[in-house]
Amino acid sequence: MADRKVLNKYYPPDFDPTKLPRMRANPVKTFVVRIMAPFNMRCNTCGEYIYKGKKFNSKKEDVMDMDYMGLKIFRFFIKCTRCLAEISFRTDPENTDYVCEQGASRNFQAHDFAEQEERRLAKMEKEDEANPMKVLEKRTKESKNEMDVIDALEELKDLNARNANASIDTMLDEVTAKKTPQE
Repeated sequence: MADRKVLNKYYPPDFDPTKLPRMRANPVKTFVVRIMAPFNMRCNTCGEYIYKGKKFNSKKEDVMDMDYMGLKIFRFFIKCTRCLAEISFRTDPENTDYVCEQGASRNFQAHDFAEQEERRLAKMEKEDEANPMKVLEKRTKESKNEMDVIDALEELKDLNARNANASIDTMLDEVTAKKTPQE
C-alpha cells in the first residue's frame, strides 16, 4: 500500500538503462478527446442528421502534410450515432472553420451563402460600371427617387405646419359647431 506513494524507486547497482528496449513513437499521434460537432451534417451511410453541438468521443490526430502559416491542422474521427460509420473532419484555420472530409455531408451553410451573394453583387456592380447605359439608367433612377423623397418630405412639412397651428380650443369649437346644427 505504501509502495504506490514512493517517489524514488530502488535501482540495483548493476542496472544499465541502455539495455532497456526503446519504444518507437508513432509519428501520427492520436488522442481521444471529447468534442462537440462543429456543424450540422448528415451521415452518408444511414442518413442520420447530426446537429451542431452534439457531443462525441473522438480521435484527434495531427495532419502531417498540411499546415497554414505555421498552424497545425487537426483531423477528428467520430462515429455516427445510428450506424457507427466513421466520419472525419479537419480544422480549416484559413477560413476559421472545419472541413468535412468523409462519411458525412455538411448541411446548409448560411455564412457561405452570404459570401457568395456578396461576391455576386460586387460582380454585378463591376459589370454595371463598365456599361455606360446602365450607369445612366442608374443615375436617372437615383435622381427620380431623390425627387420623390423631396416631395414626400415637403408634404409632411406642410401637414406638420397645419397641425402646429391647430389648438385644442379651436378643435373643440369646431366639434361643437358641427353638433349644434344637427340637433
